[in-house]
Amino acid sequence: MKLSMFKFNLPKELLAEHPAKNREDARMMVVERATGKITHKKFKDVLNYFDDGDVMILNDTKVFPARMFGNKEKTGAKIEVFLLRELNAESRLWDVLVDPARKIRIGNKLYFGNDDSLVAEVIDNTTSRGRTLRFLYDGTYEDFRKALYEMGETPLPKYMKRETEPEDKERFQTVFAKNEGAVAAPAAGLHFSRELLKRLEIKGVQFAPLTVHIGLGTFRTVEVEDLTKHKTESEEVLISGDTCKIVNAAKDRKKKVCAVGTTTMRAIETSVSTTSHLNPYVGWTNKFIFPPYDFSIANSMITNFHMPESTLIMTVCAFGGYDLIMKAYKEAIKEKYHFHSYGDAMLIL
Repeated sequence: MKLSMFKFNLPKELLAEHPAKNREDARMMVVERATGKITHKKFKDVLNYFDDGDVMILNDTKVFPARMFGNKEKTGAKIEVFLLRELNAESRLWDVLVDPARKIRIGNKLYFGNDDSLVAEVIDNTTSRGRTLRFLYDGTYEDFRKALYEMGETPLPKYMKRETEPEDKERFQTVFAKNEGAVAAPAAGLHFSRELLKRLEIKGVQFAPLTVHIGLGTFRTVEVEDLTKHKTESEEVLISGDTCKIVNAAKDRKKKVCAVGTTTMRAIETSVSTTSHLNPYVGWTNKFIFPPYDFSIANSMITNFHMPESTLIMTVCAFGGYDLIMKAYKEAIKEKYHFHSYGDAMLIL
């Protein structure tokens, strides 16, 4: 498979700037692999496709307010600091991206907050935009984290050409978010409301949570035509024994096992036993799934509509079949479905 095979023209107006007013009212395209049939529904209709004993695997990662704005010492230049991951809690070291990067060198200090109460020193360069910061803060670790988060804002993707709004704090988070560590939301999970989850539960559908802390690598462009030469960034994964038991029991009973999101699919395909069952896992994954690929765990999938030439559409094509998914995307554009994080959903059966 070549990168150019995943290129298509996506009208800018189809990039969702805002979510549907109600989570479950987003549109949902249903794609049936066995027949090639494509139908158009609302996401709340997902209830009609799952029955007693079926399982949905959910990514329960929680997005933290990763985007901050500070001022450079002496010049006062405004600098965006994007928190990627904490490297050392005791030393308050963080791996970050800075913009504009050309202005930020080792030894520079950045000041945050109206009263400059939080200060960070640049102690290393990691990539062209990457830096390691040491935050200088005299209070307790809990107070430091509180201050950090109060000054941060919801890390909406860059394609949204708007300021963060108060509703984003709640809407750029799944209702089942639990384990903090992501800098991007697991978009497929954003369509579930608490009410819809309850209705699925009453119907007998089981939920199997795992954690994938989504990083900015999710949005990175692929720069090689030969996909076998592309390397994805690692993301932290946690799959519990209890989740494995739920998933494997449903698989053995020939029930639907639905991966909610491409990150969830990557995680479960990272830890597969020789008998094609799910194993517990604590670690990292840089698995890159593109066609052709034989899946071991899920037999259905919920996902959003993704950007051209993204690793995400490649994973979806691997699962749904290249020709069928590209046909579905063509129809999605014709029918004006919304794309990306706040966009509409696709159910692949």
